[in-house]
Amino acid sequence: MTEISNRYKTPQEEFWAGSFGTEYIGRNAAESQTLASATAFFSRIFASTSDITSVVEFGANIGLNLEAILRILPHAAMTALEINSDACGELKRRVPAVRVVNESILEAVFTDPFDLVLIKGVLIHINPDELNSVYEKLATASSRYVIIAEYYNPTPVAISYRGHGDRLFKRDFASEFLDRHPEFKLRDYGFVWRRDPVFPQDDITWFLLEK
Repeated sequence: MTEISNRYKTPQEEFWAGSFGTEYIGRNAAESQTLASATAFFSRIFASTSDITSVVEFGANIGLNLEAILRILPHAAMTALEINSDACGELKRRVPAVRVVNESILEAVFTDPFDLVLIKGVLIHINPDELNSVYEKLATASSRYVIIAEYYNPTPVAISYRGHGDRLFKRDFASEFLDRHPEFKLRDYGFVWRRDPVFPQDDITWFLLEK
């Protein structure tokens, strides 16, 4: 059984705050055809939005998504929530315009809502017992839009992640969010394939939800 420090509530938080999360920094930067693909990805989504002046990303890692969004929305105020302190340091170096909050999603509280809340490739790593709490945080932090971009599966399933068990979970996150927060409606959705010949993403299914 994995021992959890007093600082974190779940083993998944411990996993990403520690050495594995730090090692991921290099993989995240290296595996991306990154900025071009991310910019194309968000350009497609933001075509269905308007008047976004503030953005927060839950689980921002080194800020590649926010760096891409700043190309599209250069005047928007950007905030990053990230559990790994080394990733936060790299994010500040790469994208100094972004406000960085080094904290677990399960513990973070934002008093002022944002026009858009983004979570991408992060819900799949959250302890399933804590998902309802995270959905609540996403809903509370948003004054208008939420983007959920994750691996999709119609029913919940756990998958081995780089040799580790209970660290990656696929399910229909957007449906669960909408069922719990009917004040949001589906605005748009789509899929980006890892074998896209121009702007690949890692088999990501995205949902744009509007309050």
